[in-house]
Amino acid sequence: MKSWLYLVAVVVVIVLLIAGAKAVSVSRTIAHFKAQGEPVYTVSTATVQRSTWQPSLAAVGSLHAVHGADLSPEVAGIVDGIEFDSGQDVRAGQLLVRLRAADDIAHLESLKASAGLAQVVYTRDQAQFSAQAVSQAVLDSDAANLEAARAQVREQQAVVDKKLIRAPFAGRVGIRAVDPGQYVAAGTKLVTLQALDPIYVDFYLPQQSLPGIAVGKAVRVTVAAGSGATYDGRISAFNPQIDSNTRNVEVRAEFRNPKRELLPGMYVNVVIDSGQPESRLTLPQAAIVYNAYSDSVFVVKPAGSAAGASASSSSTPNGALTVQQQLVEVGPTRGDQVSIRKGLEEGDIVVTSGQLKLKNGARVTVDNSVAPTDDPHPTPTNE
Repeated sequence: MKSWLYLVAVVVVIVLLIAGAKAVSVSRTIAHFKAQGEPVYTVSTATVQRSTWQPSLAAVGSLHAVHGADLSPEVAGIVDGIEFDSGQDVRAGQLLVRLRAADDIAHLESLKASAGLAQVVYTRDQAQFSAQAVSQAVLDSDAANLEAARAQVREQQAVVDKKLIRAPFAGRVGIRAVDPGQYVAAGTKLVTLQALDPIYVDFYLPQQSLPGIAVGKAVRVTVAAGSGATYDGRISAFNPQIDSNTRNVEVRAEFRNPKRELLPGMYVNVVIDSGQPESRLTLPQAAIVYNAYSDSVFVVKPAGSAAGASASSSSTPNGALTVQQQLVEVGPTRGDQVSIRKGLEEGDIVVTSGQLKLKNGARVTVDNSVAPTDDPHPTPTNE
């Protein structure tokens, strides 16, 4: 019994020693952090500036050829010849594909011979009618036979012409979809033909944008993929009816495309200037902390300053600085910039990177050696 009590006492003593050592360690750690003070976070900053802002309407549009078609034969047949190279520019009426038509041409020649004979008979009977050797009924019958023969020639000529597929308009052909000797049914796609200059862009705008839409109004488009080149055009038409499902109106603009860089099917970013230029407060978009309840920024202030005072640009790099979270109302964006409607004043200094680790009153140091871009018209850099 005594040995059991002795064992319990030893265990209790060991537990107390461990707990005491742990408490001493925690106390030393707390004392160490208290001695060091609040952590200092490194952030980048930007100054709220007032700049000229052109109000605009923005949309995403799709490019369409002014004339574009997938060429197909009206009749079935065997491909006898292909008279173009894939990707070639062709003129209107140029022969592109020939279907085998030897029997149709032979039948056409037979009908032409019959029409010639009908012409000879009609001419001879006209002379005999003048001499009153034949009746008017015979002459009328000859005239009807001649017209019927000519009609048959025209009909067969149309059949032969259907075996010759020509370009209905000038443009650029795509990659051919058939080969010589291949049998094609009526309606089989042979090749696509697209007129590339000028070119259309179709896009949608909300009904609230109608006051800013007019035929002839200038439009800019930027190619979303590739070089990011900008093209200038004008609105050529818009639908006189609003889509009852989306409450949007379809708009079409026309652009010159002399280098054939814009291709049908591409999507582009569309911008239409609306109204007069305005003066607005701007910031890099990276400065905004977006939340469901409200958007905010962290304003940099000298340590111990009043709530309404902001850090000056001279004190920002070296002075003791803190941050204060400020709710803002953001407006439209352009490029890397965002406009500010409420919550900030010109000259305020706000954090542009490192916001996730900040809270009200946090101490910061500023390092703007690497800062987010603030370009209203950024251009992608291809490496």
